[in-house]
Amino acid sequence: MKKAQSEGMPFGVVLKLATKAFVDGTLGIRLVSSESFNPATRKAVDEMIKDVKTGKNLSPRLRTAKEAVAYLRG
Repeated sequence: MKKAQSEGMPFGVVLKLATKAFVDGTLGIRLVSSESFNPATRKAVDEMIKDVKTGKNLSPRLRTAKEAVAYLRG
């Protein structure tokens, strides 16, 4: 309802348009479940996000294969 109001129309208009679209076959309805990580994966992802934000454990931008080999060799 709040979104309809923020768009400047009554919620009833949204319902009417959705009903018409459903009857016309242009509105599809499906259920989507939200997926979640298991605790171990969540912890690993959180650590990776933290590393990216702090610039930790990231390799520099390498433009050529020679640069990559030199970087890997140390």
